[in-house]
Amino acid sequence: MHSPTPRFPPSPLRPVAVALALSLSLSLSTGLVQAQTLGTLYEAARAYDANYLAARALAESAVYKAAQADALRWPSAALTGSVTMAESNQPSQNNTSLRNGTLTLSGNYPLYNRANVATMSQAQRVLEVSQADLELAEQDLIVRAAQAYFDVLAATDTLAAAQTGKKAISEQLASAKRNFEVGTATITDTREAQARFDLATARELVADNDLRTKRTVLDQLVGRAAVEPKGLALPVVLLPVIPANPEDWVSAADGRHPSIRKARLAQELARLETEKARAGHLPTANLVANLQNSNNRGSAVTDVFGRPGNSATTSVGVQFNLPLFAGYAVQNRVKETLVLEDKARNDFEGARRGVALGTRSAFLAVQSLQAQVKALEAAEASSKLALEATQLGYKVGVRVNLDVLNAQSQLFDTQRDLAKARYDVIVTELKLRQASGQLWPVDVQAIDAQLR
Repeated sequence: MHSPTPRFPPSPLRPVAVALALSLSLSLSTGLVQAQTLGTLYEAARAYDANYLAARALAESAVYKAAQADALRWPSAALTGSVTMAESNQPSQNNTSLRNGTLTLSGNYPLYNRANVATMSQAQRVLEVSQADLELAEQDLIVRAAQAYFDVLAATDTLAAAQTGKKAISEQLASAKRNFEVGTATITDTREAQARFDLATARELVADNDLRTKRTVLDQLVGRAAVEPKGLALPVVLLPVIPANPEDWVSAADGRHPSIRKARLAQELARLETEKARAGHLPTANLVANLQNSNNRGSAVTDVFGRPGNSATTSVGVQFNLPLFAGYAVQNRVKETLVLEDKARNDFEGARRGVALGTRSAFLAVQSLQAQVKALEAAEASSKLALEATQLGYKVGVRVNLDVLNAQSQLFDTQRDLAKARYDVIVTELKLRQASGQLWPVDVQAIDAQLR
């Protein structure tokens, strides 16, 4: 009587690899019609994100604030009026009454005022600062949108890898059970496969919860529900960073970064504040004009004002004011502003150094991630070959079930890490552009070109 021939299932490597590839590439294609690009979601975020909208409103208000200061160069006019009535009732004299109405139109035009000139210049600098703040807010929104977008893609790939790994382990568990039944394997193989299956189930639950959380963050950012991002086009090709020298990025940042521009404008504001303080010793000159019309009625008009009726008075002149002494307030104010100028210079230097450090760090992070992607691509190819060899060894009896499970886990983990590393490269490149002050909406369109 012949012993039963061991029944080995066909190698699951090929269907598992195909399933994983399809999961990673098509997991985001569920509801393909609703899939949206990063550019589309970024535009939605620009119209919904509260932080960005607040920064934009503040920048718009700065325009009107600058216009208020600009009013100092224009003439001013005011119209004032008064009405007075008086009666006198004395027993020994006749009753007298007086009614007087006065309407005055006054105008003032500044001829010379150094403090006003400095104030208007400061208002323009403040307007430029608000525009730099808006650029920073827009760059921050681009990075946050990209981070949330690719976090969803990475979480989707992680869940797909967990589901595919669970399916492969399930097939290996079934194989171990069959081999135990026919007597070609021990109960140890079954228990090891069952433990791996239970662990895979737990990982799947964690990955599913993480995906739900990441989707919630993206939905909240763009103000839409059930957003479905598009995945990267296959095969994924990551372009090198250009320029390849970090010092070129630092040089570009020195002249373009909004934070450096703000610090430079702060220097100018401090200098103008000193100019305003010194203007406290300078004279001012204004052109003034008054037009007054009076109407006089009553029995006492002849005694007080002469002839009753209307009278008009016009005056035009130059008003001159020269401060002589203010208790040393002006001198101390000048000393204060000079010290604040030193502070502004140090803040400017600190901003330059901080931007340079951030730019170099972001550049090195991109280089490291790109090297990591290449290493993981090589590891993926090696893991596939290792799994094939382990499957073959298991079939001929030189490998045990645990070896197959380990090889499968290694392949799935590598493919998951590779997908995330690619997303990290794209997001970190955006952060590099942000660190150097060269991040624009056109960079989002360049990413959209890499999507399916």
